[in-house]
Amino acid sequence: MKRYLILNGPNLNMLGTREPEVYGNLTLEDIRKHTEKMLSKYQVEMTWFQSNIEGELVDQIQIAQKKGEYNALIINPAAYSHTSVAIYDALKTIQIPVIEVHLTNVHAREDFRQTLLTAKAASKIMCGLGKDAYFMAILSDYLT
Repeated sequence: MKRYLILNGPNLNMLGTREPEVYGNLTLEDIRKHTEKMLSKYQVEMTWFQSNIEGELVDQIQIAQKKGEYNALIINPAAYSHTSVAIYDALKTIQIPVIEVHLTNVHAREDFRQTLLTAKAASKIMCGLGKDAYFMAILSDYLT
């Protein structure tokens, strides 16, 4: 059984209503259910966490490191991916793979979204995959 911690940053709790022309109509809960369904034939356990608070995300990263019970960390830092030295520093302490995901193709968006500070601490980056971003991130680790 492989275990994954899936962290989600600010405003991802607003998926489904926030800019549906950019992010679509699915909620984060819909994406969680989709991911679990897609991975149902694999021996996978997922723990999902979302916060709009930077420090809470840092706390979860540190807890994951201390517990040592996860095979990989999947993170969608959202807006913090462009600005958070704190999350970057926390990710640098992780001894397990870190896979950063973004629902949209950040490279086709505003200039400021193309700088991914936190991705510098990631083993892999998945972007532009929409609802399949988390599924592909976990599968990419699971199959290695």
